[in-house]
Amino acid sequence: MLESLKRWIGGRPAGPDGRALHAWARQHGLTSKRVRDDEGVVIEGALHGTPWRMEWGSPQRAYLLDRELRLRMDLGLSQSLQMLVTSRALAEELEQAAYALFTQDMQTQIDSGMPEEMRWLAMFPKTQVAAMKPLRSRFSAVSNAAGPLATWLDRELTTQLELAGRSWLREDEPMVLMTLRGRLYFRLEALQPDAALLDGVLALFEAAARSALNAAEGASSQQPWPTTTSTAWQSHLPDN
Repeated sequence: MLESLKRWIGGRPAGPDGRALHAWARQHGLTSKRVRDDEGVVIEGALHGTPWRMEWGSPQRAYLLDRELRLRMDLGLSQSLQMLVTSRALAEELEQAAYALFTQDMQTQIDSGMPEEMRWLAMFPKTQVAAMKPLRSRFSAVSNAAGPLATWLDRELTTQLELAGRSWLREDEPMVLMTLRGRLYFRLEALQPDAALLDGVLALFEAAARSALNAAEGASSQQPWPTTTSTAWQSHLPDN
């Protein structure tokens, strides 16, 4: 996050370059296309027959200052299952921003215009998940259902989070991984993604998808959970 502020103060780079994303897509046998007069890239693939979509372009969240890499995948999860993992630096920043807004405006209710990330961090209690203890210096996790969250954060997903923290994810870099309206979403500030970062992101995303399906299976007999208004994915990139 601090690096983003430095880049913003010092001026933006000359412009986006999506060649590395197209090359990565070709190497993995994936479909890629340019959008917005070459200002963004869309890559499409599938995991065990379920399609996913990756976009790289202008950020859709105020806490992302440069370019955003985002993924989504419809897993058919319960519409009310809301789980969130963020980089700890981002979680602390969003919590502070929410508190400042509440106190400044004397609000007693969560503003539905805020992004889910901010509202969930303010609304949902901090859940003590054993698997997250070794990672709590780098990541924060909340959910409206403690059981599914614990199942989601299984060994495969936490291993990928640990690998991310040791390789392609800087300590102050904003990252979001969440389930909402039956889908899995991922967001990361990525000024110029390279092959190593894209490989790491996709490995994390696929691990999160498999673990989310396991979490949903274990929670299928539970009662519906409280939900919040959604603004998770408002893509400005056209389909073609």
